[in-house]
Amino acid sequence: MSYLYVKALHIIFVVTWFAGLFYIVRLFIYYAEAAEKPEPERAILQKQFSLMQKRLWYGITWPSAILTLIFGTSIVIILNLYDPFPSWLIWKIAFVLGLYVYHFLCHAIFKQQQQGILKYNSTQLRIWNEVATLFLISIVFLVVLKSSLSMLWGIVGLILFSAILMLAIRIYKKVREGKS
Repeated sequence: MSYLYVKALHIIFVVTWFAGLFYIVRLFIYYAEAAEKPEPERAILQKQFSLMQKRLWYGITWPSAILTLIFGTSIVIILNLYDPFPSWLIWKIAFVLGLYVYHFLCHAIFKQQQQGILKYNSTQLRIWNEVATLFLISIVFLVVLKSSLSMLWGIVGLILFSAILMLAIRIYKKVREGKS
């Protein structure tokens, strides 16, 4: 029975972690776009977005990332999944490690923007925002389908989905520029 509670908590914190990752990059985009505004609008917006970033990052995203790791590791221990280690779980852990790398890279962008440094424009950040989506799709399909998912078809689907996302971002940018 304790396994079900741990699993429920793991899922809850995965959801809140992803929510934080999705929203923090949106705030990065808004902060970058505010830099194009005239003063005093720029200063007011960037100050507000900086505060929102800090509250989201340290109040939701970081705690959720840590609790996801704790409860996920607990599931592996409770179910004794490390002996023998299922191949789908190895792939899932690889994607989760990639997600933590993404998290740390978002942290670097967060620290830069907190110091008023802008290294990426809003289009680059929009593309960056979709990386979390790719991790989410990959991890969910691995967990749900486990070994019944052919790795080749999974990779092909991921590449096609990535291409569609990039196309959608370009179309959105053109539509947005047309409205300006």
